[in-house]
Amino acid sequence: MSDLAQNATQDETFENKGSFVLILIAAAILGSAMPMLIVLGGLAGLTLTPHPTFSTLPPSTQMLAGLFAAAPISYLMGKKGRKAGFLISAGCAAVGGLLGGFAMMTSQFWLLILAHMSLGAALVGLNYFRFAISEIVPKHMQSIAISFILAAGLISALIGPEVFNQTKDFLAPVQFAGAYFAIVPIIVLGVIPVLFTRFGDVKNQSDEDKKLVLVRDVLKRRPVLLAVLASCISGGIMMLLMTPTPLAMTHHGHSELEASSVIKWHVIAMFAPSFFTGWIIKRMGVINVISIGMVLLAGASALAIAGVSLHHFYGALIILGIGWNFGFIGATTLLAQSLEPHERAKVQGFNDTALALSFTVASFSSGALVTSFSWEVVALAALPVLIIMLVLLVFLRKAGQSAI
Repeated sequence: MSDLAQNATQDETFENKGSFVLILIAAAILGSAMPMLIVLGGLAGLTLTPHPTFSTLPPSTQMLAGLFAAAPISYLMGKKGRKAGFLISAGCAAVGGLLGGFAMMTSQFWLLILAHMSLGAALVGLNYFRFAISEIVPKHMQSIAISFILAAGLISALIGPEVFNQTKDFLAPVQFAGAYFAIVPIIVLGVIPVLFTRFGDVKNQSDEDKKLVLVRDVLKRRPVLLAVLASCISGGIMMLLMTPTPLAMTHHGHSELEASSVIKWHVIAMFAPSFFTGWIIKRMGVINVISIGMVLLAGASALAIAGVSLHHFYGALIILGIGWNFGFIGATTLLAQSLEPHERAKVQGFNDTALALSFTVASFSSGALVTSFSWEVVALAALPVLIIMLVLLVFLRKAGQSAI
């Protein structure tokens, strides 16, 4: 190899490493708005709602906005590049923060709903960081790259609540306006590494690659279908059990402080294993890791059914977080490995639309189940879905598709 060629290779490697780090930094900073909104949505809605029935409308519209924005943002990234998609998503987050702050200052509930619609579109767009980082590394490193993006979520989970605590009363006596406005500088700071990142966008496609991609045809490939199902089931089951946990705990005599602690450890369990999940996938195989994730999710459901003591809630929610981590990172890795470059925009858009739909359905149904029936019924509802998924995994292995 000539000196010039060797230097070019080293430069390319260095640039990829630089982009890898920049994406992680951007994901950690921009993602910190998400845990803030978990707290803000319901509390701000309760403050401004004309009727208590509508207090959860802002976070609900946030989910619905994500459902409808996932595919268009992915298509945009396919046409204009990842950077354009992330900048537009960041812009939506900044607009949402401004609208939310003005909504609180002017006591306008409809403006708060618009704010969360903009924020919902932003969050689903920023969620594509997990695919973007997988596209700048060699294929054998994709699982590790995706794991590191999820690990960045742990940093976001620590930053977001602290920013909320420091800013929620900044514009007192107006509640929460300061926290909404604080989203804007977070976004501005997070956009800086995006501007300097070189993403792995597809350029100069061949005529063969430019042909129409039909999602239904791609989904006929078993690994792709399995990846989408595993992603939706992991996310849906996690949302189904996590959403009503505080309500179920207080109903069974536990304090709000204990409920907050359980949720905190659940979030830690969701993201902390990401430092190791990628290497576990490389060692054990992606299908095995997805299978372990489904078994853990089933174990969390079984433990929730077994009792309602504080230890039962801690155990169920921690196992739930680890199960989601294995299932979701495994599913994302499998999808990244199973798509051709020209298929990414449409299929990833379909995947995240389906994922947002699973979140929405799980969130709404969990509330209905826990209020109409019981916490045990919510946990029981998760088991049939997980059993079906495990059967599909066994079928895939027997069909000779496990070595991916």
